[in-house]
Amino acid sequence: MQSSDPRHFFETDAEIQTKERRAAKSSNRYGNPIQLKSKILAAVVDPWAPTSTILVAESAGAVRRVNVDAQGSATTVYRGPTAPVCCVAVGGPKLKTLFAGSWDKAVWSWHLDTKAPDRKYVGHSDFVKAVVCGRMAGKDYLISGGADKKIIVWDIESGARLHTLQDSVVNMLSVQDLVIDHASSTADEISLFSASSDPHIRRWKIRADGWEQLTEPDSLKPGAERRTIVEHETTVYKLALTHPNDEEEEVVDLWTSSGDGTAKCLSRLRDFAPADTFNHGDHVRAVAVTRAWVITGGRDENLKYWNRATGALYCTLEGHFDEVTDLVVLRGSNGEQRRVCSVSIDGTVRTWPLETAVLDALVEEQEKPDDEEDEEDKDAEKAGNLLSADEEAELAALMEDDD
Repeated sequence: MQSSDPRHFFETDAEIQTKERRAAKSSNRYGNPIQLKSKILAAVVDPWAPTSTILVAESAGAVRRVNVDAQGSATTVYRGPTAPVCCVAVGGPKLKTLFAGSWDKAVWSWHLDTKAPDRKYVGHSDFVKAVVCGRMAGKDYLISGGADKKIIVWDIESGARLHTLQDSVVNMLSVQDLVIDHASSTADEISLFSASSDPHIRRWKIRADGWEQLTEPDSLKPGAERRTIVEHETTVYKLALTHPNDEEEEVVDLWTSSGDGTAKCLSRLRDFAPADTFNHGDHVRAVAVTRAWVITGGRDENLKYWNRATGALYCTLEGHFDEVTDLVVLRGSNGEQRRVCSVSIDGTVRTWPLETAVLDALVEEQEKPDDEEDEEDKDAEKAGNLLSADEEAELAALMEDDD
């Protein structure tokens, strides 16, 4: 009889210890976790509910719309792919089309409200790792990047492939992320940053009738140019720009996270040379930026908050019990503070404060001795504040489904 139980296969002591540690950690309630049924590989803010809702890419082959404030963790599911979904974006006419890149080498799309399947964009020869949407010359475009080292520009309406971008001089590896630089785009041109499994960050200028790869002045060699931005030692996983309509930002800099264990602020005024470096300490899979904070997350499962003004580490938050894969900032409304959402291989969506007083209280709670927490848990259980038996069983079933 064959078995899929990992306990029936050889495991090293380190692997066993990791599984035991994660199992013990999985019951924590930090960040008000919403448990989904599979690993979460990416997330974006829902543009129609930016204060409370995100769209997440799941390894089970679906995109899920998650309202982090809804009782019962209300979700809407978009199905179609039978392989893991790696990335998500919203665009098209009136921002009503949801796009998802998959391991099956295609980009799927749905109507955001009705969940009706729309066009499938087929052209990559390997996993689709990144998707973004832009507009130029009065038309809407989809841009996808894949493990096949290609960036493809698609006409959303017709589904036609417009351009295929590749670096003909510096070999580009698997595309990891794409972000549109609204600060330097125009009505007729899209300015694009790309990150890949090599240390190189590339800039592209895309028009309806063609494209070009941009070069940058070399800050170390006056009068010289560099074809790519190279400020990391290895893979650049994520790129972030502050919101183009955020009046708090006078200059929109580029923020990066890398497998070299750092996140960086690359200054636009210094030709994208580093202005700050944040040493997270392990692979940094995601970075989020607000006026006060730089937040990093990655392989070590923790979120780290850095004082944006000084660059100093302010605190470390625990909660996830596997690798953090993405971070998104929810906007505030009606006087409410912004929040940051984190998603993880552990299948949870967690929401964290950005207000200093609330953050300090959470840090204090996490630093309490275990025996003191146990006593408080017992008191809370007596008061009926913990999960019911049915809810505990449901959570356990969800975790078993993910194995």
